[in-house]
Amino acid sequence: MFLIPPEKVTFWFCFYALGRARFVLFRQTGSLWLRLGLGLGSVFLVNACTPTSLPVGPVSLNSRYTDEQPALSGDGRFLALVSNRSGSRNILLYDLQRQQFVTIPRLNRPDAIAESPSLSYTGRYIVYLASDRNRPEVELYDRITQQTQLLTVGYRGWVRNPSISLDGRYIAFETGLRGQWDIEVIDRGPNVELDIPDARRIRSSPNSPS
Repeated sequence: MFLIPPEKVTFWFCFYALGRARFVLFRQTGSLWLRLGLGLGSVFLVNACTPTSLPVGPVSLNSRYTDEQPALSGDGRFLALVSNRSGSRNILLYDLQRQQFVTIPRLNRPDAIAESPSLSYTGRYIVYLASDRNRPEVELYDRITQQTQLLTVGYRGWVRNPSISLDGRYIAFETGLRGQWDIEVIDRGPNVELDIPDARRIRSSPNSPS
């Protein structure tokens, strides 16, 4: 059994199973490694590649990589974009005020292509397309809970160009269910935690004095 000290593992990349074989990709001291277990107690390590990691701290927004599909949060602080600067096509979030990238754990996955981002008012909610089942799906990411929600489960038609309302309650997107591109709107319901400033929340409360 070959063991790696936990302090050497700086980034867990992916995990999947195939029959009795199990594969784990992780980054160790700047390199990407492949761990293979065959259910027989044997473990192998293979140096796979060395993808480019995002810089830490203040950095210029533009780079030598392809960056596209920009989307601003309602307050103008955060910018979401699709970029290949991480070694694959992912959605990145940039803080324009601090001039640095913001981590969005579990939004990007190695088995899916994420694109067409849209942000709520403070950038808490990110709606986007994820293609991981041979067709795109509309997904919602919550930066507070770091959880992803699939919004178009059960849809038979193709979807594209999702956008989210500033408060994060409504999501609109195009659907090709009828053989042409139509518009659909999803209402997440009155019980969702809205992404609005506290001052606006108080003024818009139905119990507040006029």
